Amino acid sequence: MLLAEGVSGPEKGGGSAAAAAAAAASGGVGADNSAEHSDYRAKLSQIRQIYHTELEKYEQACNEFTTHVMNLLREQSRTRPISPKEIERMVSIIHRKFSSIQMQLKQSTCEAVMILRSRFLDARRKRRNFNKQATEILNEYFYSHLSNPYPSEEAKEELAKKCAITVAQVSNWFGNKRIRYKKNIGKFQEEANMYAARTAVNAANASSHGSQANSPSTPNSAGGYPSPCYQSDRRIQ
Repeated sequence: MLLAEGVSGPEKGGGSAAAAAAAAASGGVGADNSAEHSDYRAKLSQIRQIYHTELEKYEQACNEFTTHVMNLLREQSRTRPISPKEIERMVSIIHRKFSSIQMQLKQSTCEAVMILRSRFLDARRKRRNFNKQATEILNEYFYSHLSNPYPSEEAKEELAKKCAITVAQVSNWFGNKRIRYKKNIGKFQEEANMYAARTAVNAANASSHGSQANSPSTPNSAGGYPSPCYQSDRRIQ
């Protein structure tokens, strides 16, 4: 996992691998959350730096301790015979001990990376994943105001309350929806017709239970909402 995230690797202290792993984990960087991606990459790079600093300390301590033990064995060899096998066994014990310590370091670093990814991805899900009901509410407003799909601040606040999201999320949703709609109006025409029919049915039902003086609004003769006029300042409520 550390290698995949760019924390461990041949280039100690480097940040390029960590940055690439952060971008891959986030699923692509967008203009609206580039700052958050930068924060994620910075934290991942910090974890990488701490990991390699500690790893170098353990490697240095292992080498120093091994040298110390070897010197002691040489001194003892003056008074008693010491076989190469005994020296090899002592060195092996030392390396196993420090390998165990390094494994604990890797495990704790893995946990830190997993916590970072979990917090980052969970935060993105909370910001971006609207439930089906919220999407229905926003789509219904969009298509019922298709000639000028720019909700007022008051309308945004009301939609935010209905959808249990923030006003900023409402603004971002409408901005993205307008862009997607303008790029491929034909693709969204079926969706527009569906909401037009739903609006007509709801209006007819409301009219049958209310005053006959208020005639329900209906879609245009083509069977759908009119094409949007994004240059108009007129808002249709």
